[in-house]
Amino acid sequence: MGVNDHGVMAAVLNRTGSLGPSDDTRSRGELVLDALDYADAADAAEAMSAINPQAYRTFNLVIADNRDVYWLCNRDSESKVEANEVSNGVSIITSQDMNDPDAPRVASFAHRFEVAAPPTPETGDWGEWMTLMGTRAGQLDDAPDEAMCVASGHGFATVSSSLLALPAPGTEEKPIWRFASGQPDRVAYEPVDLSAPIG
Repeated sequence: MGVNDHGVMAAVLNRTGSLGPSDDTRSRGELVLDALDYADAADAAEAMSAINPQAYRTFNLVIADNRDVYWLCNRDSESKVEANEVSNGVSIITSQDMNDPDAPRVASFAHRFEVAAPPTPETGDWGEWMTLMGTRAGQLDDAPDEAMCVASGHGFATVSSSLLALPAPGTEEKPIWRFASGQPDRVAYEPVDLSAPIG
């Protein structure tokens, strides 16, 4: 995940069955860097949808600025990368399709985020969203096996968490990014200094 000086953000997720690297494909982390070469999310989404899907393992890529949000999907190496504009409201993207009702996290958490009090990042109040991000298995009465913060004994687990707010169009404000360098119910979210030089 990253954000550039123009306020464009990009984040990549692997899709089901494609966890980890492969010797014969490029790193999906490059997709974030390539998307952040653009000053506008629409231009980035157009360019990234034209990449060779065979060069990468399957992925979901989110690109956004303060006007537009796009979900790009590479389901397999034989199809063109699909770009979808995301409408207003709460959406959840996992290793499956966006808002896929068959995805357990979507089924368990979409409504919870929709009814939660919206965060006010400019005051530092992420409220219920921060709590939801730290939810572990066993904490939901109606979905005891589901979690946003995953802990397992077989190598698949939440290793960090981010909260990112993009400023409203027409303002001079910078994005607000909070990062937890571990499981967010145990490690505090800290501000990311977006004015610091990279390198």
